[in-house]
Amino acid sequence: MVCVAVCDDEKEIGADLERTLIDIFDGQGVEAEIDVYFSGERLYRNMETVARYDLIFLDIEFAKHEINGVEVGRLIREVHDNNLVAIVYISWEKKYAMDLFAIRPMDFLVKPLGHGTVERTVKTYLKLSKLWEGAFVYKSGHKTVKVQFRDIVFFENSGKKIIIHLTDGSKNEFYGSLKTIYEENLKKFDFLYIHASFAVNFNYITEIKYAQLTLRNGITPMTISQNKREEVRACYREILKKRDTAAKMAVRL
Repeated sequence: MVCVAVCDDEKEIGADLERTLIDIFDGQGVEAEIDVYFSGERLYRNMETVARYDLIFLDIEFAKHEINGVEVGRLIREVHDNNLVAIVYISWEKKYAMDLFAIRPMDFLVKPLGHGTVERTVKTYLKLSKLWEGAFVYKSGHKTVKVQFRDIVFFENSGKKIIIHLTDGSKNEFYGSLKTIYEENLKKFDFLYIHASFAVNFNYITEIKYAQLTLRNGITPMTISQNKREEVRACYREILKKRDTAAKMAVRL
């Protein structure tokens, strides 16, 4: 299931895009739930409480008395601290490129929106989203527990226990070896093994330097151990390269 939001104050464009997306997702054999908004503030407020989206098509220009799409994107990234949702901006104008840089949109589409243009964007999203699909499975007592990798911010080694820090602030614990878990599972799902005590999810890194990195939610900068710094830098570059390649391949589909 892909949860999609369409946000455009031009009701006809919003309705047309909704129909186009339904047709495209059906053609891809992917189940999608699509919500349509006519106000950027309404979208933002709903995401504060109940709504969770994987992909957002967000108009930039709204009525003068409303916040524009650039500000909505900034609030989603900075206030909600949501770096996972893919944002696709739509506009009649091409002039917003520099304003959008800090928001890290997945794409920028110029109206009117053709079926082929939207379809290429959806295929790009589906291709990229597969890079972090999957679940981490572990034993806790007599129970087998499954946690989606996308919901894990980082793993922490604490003595013989491994602590999983989740996006909602909760923690899970189990017994194991972080080094073994990293080699067998985490590396292929874009985690960085930065220290004997920490393996972090690439998707939640907000800043990385030679000796430390910062994760979302204002988590105190985490030290990259000296003997892992070259390896971490190489893995970081490899992840960026892999994702860039996937995006280019998806666009060609």
